[in-house]
Amino acid sequence: MNPIISIGLYLASQVLLLSMANGALGNAIGERVFHNRRWLKILIAVVYMLLALLPVAGALLHDSAVKFSLQAGGNIWLGFYIYFGGTFIILSFIWQIVIWLTHKKSATISTGILTVSILAGVILLCYGMVHAKKTVVKNYDITIHKEAEGLKDLRTVLLADLHLSVNSDIATIENMVRMVNEENPDVIVIAGDIFTSTYAGLRNPDEYAAVLRELEAPCGVYAVYGNHDVEETLFGGFPISPIREAFRTKEMEQFFADCGFTILYDETVPIADGKVMLTGRVDGEKAGDGTANRMSPEEVLRDVDKSKPVIVLQHEPVEFAGLAENGADLVLCGHTHAGQIFPGNLIVPFFNENGYGYKVVGGVDTVVTSGIGFYGPPMRVGTNSEVTVIDIHFEP
Repeated sequence: MNPIISIGLYLASQVLLLSMANGALGNAIGERVFHNRRWLKILIAVVYMLLALLPVAGALLHDSAVKFSLQAGGNIWLGFYIYFGGTFIILSFIWQIVIWLTHKKSATISTGILTVSILAGVILLCYGMVHAKKTVVKNYDITIHKEAEGLKDLRTVLLADLHLSVNSDIATIENMVRMVNEENPDVIVIAGDIFTSTYAGLRNPDEYAAVLRELEAPCGVYAVYGNHDVEETLFGGFPISPIREAFRTKEMEQFFADCGFTILYDETVPIADGKVMLTGRVDGEKAGDGTANRMSPEEVLRDVDKSKPVIVLQHEPVEFAGLAENGADLVLCGHTHAGQIFPGNLIVPFFNENGYGYKVVGGVDTVVTSGIGFYGPPMRVGTNSEVTVIDIHFEP
């Protein structure tokens, strides 16, 4: 969407919500009293709009410490706004129906609606920010019915969506690395979105690279790029610059190298002493070169030895049937965050063949992880940050 339209719609929604909140406040303390205290009305409007403008400033300013600080604050504001605004609009709508049916108004109810909405915004924001840092381990057991030259099991850790950016906390990544290594994986795979559309916004990237370099697996650490592993302009977490301007920078690529990741770019490598084939796909939304070009399932798997187990690693959970038809036995993805914040977790399943977890789709086993990080608001409500452990068994 055009950035002017996006920002305009956002600001219009903020003005509307402010107007509604002022109306409720006027009902609560009396319209005449509230009108006479014009300074209070102006103060509320100024404070509210300054907070509302944080994401706008974070999107429009040139890269700097100020810009990234405003972005970080803007993401937190958006977390509050989602639940404050959502609660306030829903309760106000219900109350208007009650008024229409009963022809009765109540200042007490107006006060209650405003109070409950503010509390909902504050409480869910605080809970979500704390909960997002509490990483859990999610386990799956999957059997691939192929011979793997005597290999019986392959413990695989799937990570995704670290979304390193302005709201990142290195302690969360340190904890993730510790949890992964405690699982003693044979191989570690990362399904993209290691960044959130900016390298410069990550404070002390060398420290993050040093921590991620401590991931340990005898078969190696492999990764693919996600749709946010590029440089682009974000507004409230959503891109407002065109794909033709979304390029992966040399700094990002050097960061991945410093982490010790082997990046798979529409290519296949043998792992576990050549007994298993691992294919990594370019992201289908942003390839990192200003296009969305990548190989089709047929092209990327054409020369792969299908007599061996074939595992496909990609960012977005798509094209499962095509991958199955061309020899994939297991597809591992991220991208959805399992919806990240309620009610997103209820909506995601309707827009994805597999929005989260384990599911057989199009004849192939698929696993979609909810990921480690967060996108936009630095919070999770109704979902977990997770390390996904998949014990893969090979039986002819």
